[in-house]
Amino acid sequence: MFGFKKRDAHREIGPAELDAMLKGGKALLIDVRETGEFAAGHILGAINMPLSGFSPRNIPDPKGRTVVLQCAGGKRSGQALDQCAAAQSAIDTHLAGGIGAWKDAGFPVVGD
Repeated sequence: MFGFKKRDAHREIGPAELDAMLKGGKALLIDVRETGEFAAGHILGAINMPLSGFSPRNIPDPKGRTVVLQCAGGKRSGQALDQCAAAQSAIDTHLAGGIGAWKDAGFPVVGD
């Protein structure tokens, strides 16, 4: 009505889709959990950018890949996506259910 477009909902992908994207080199995975959580176990290749200091402008150049945000269960990655939207970033995708869903689906995690 006033030229404002309502923001679409966050795009959620499941563990199998993320796994395929990572294996195909099509995703840049950003883990927004805190450092200790990340060290205790994370998805191979994930970059840790804790929500407590998160800024969309600090996300590395994805070089044509889709940026996917991830946390423990989906809440914090959703909050990070809200920050991306506020910054007018094109980043809109996160892992539904977070690393919990990833592990429940039988996919591996690595620790530091």
